[in-house]
Amino acid sequence: MAKISVAERNQYQEKIKPYQTAIAEIEKTEKNTLQAIRKDPADAAFKRLSLAEEMLNLASYQIIINLVCQARLKVKEENILNEGRKSLYKSVIYLEHVVSNYVDAPYADYENKLAEIASLEAAPRYLLVRKMGLAINLLENAYGDNTKWKWSFVELEGRFAAAAKNILDLKNAVANTDPRSPHYEPTVYHLRMIKKLLNQAADRYREKYELSTNRIDDFNQGINFLNALKRIHVLMGEREGTETVKKKLEIWSAKLETDIKRARSSKQG
Repeated sequence: MAKISVAERNQYQEKIKPYQTAIAEIEKTEKNTLQAIRKDPADAAFKRLSLAEEMLNLASYQIIINLVCQARLKVKEENILNEGRKSLYKSVIYLEHVVSNYVDAPYADYENKLAEIASLEAAPRYLLVRKMGLAINLLENAYGDNTKWKWSFVELEGRFAAAAKNILDLKNAVANTDPRSPHYEPTVYHLRMIKKLLNQAADRYREKYELSTNRIDDFNQGINFLNALKRIHVLMGEREGTETVKKKLEIWSAKLETDIKRARSSKQG
């Protein structure tokens, strides 16, 4: 790797100053918003949704800084990418505070939390999770395939998938998929998105189990995401989707049971 000159380093620092200023402003906003929530919990849910959005903006600036670093200095800015990863985790966590982090649970279990954001229409709900998914994809691409954080993204993707599901107004989802509903388009797109995310999260946990950890809880978590996906298909009356996921669940459950028996047998032997 060619040595970076002082002039190149200075040019890079000058180029990223506006982004650093924007980052500082967002961090200040986050601090002030959290203080406001502590002083007055009223509208805390909407304030946290705002923070989830701000953390996505923060991550976007951090990703841009890495792009500038690669363009100017021909190296990745690993530290800023790690900060971007933390920002995305915070974004998901703020959303989880509002809608819960349940993976496979009936809507009634977290309906009371969504009551606090009942006035939020389908479109902004969908746009928030769409932006979150895009930011996660951009950060993963910025890290590249050969990164030590590869398997940690499985958890981030899974938590995002669950939160994206939980922010959807499932109580009115069937009614909102009627083409006459004013919420038809964002609801249909949101449903399509979460079905894809839940299936991907399941596959990624299975992949993590097979290729990295061999931990039963990773495989179980993959099965949890499949159960959550089946729950959506059942709710929406999608017989074909339900049957497809049920067959996949049967295969995975049989595989898990075999692996558990094999592990016990090897321990006893």
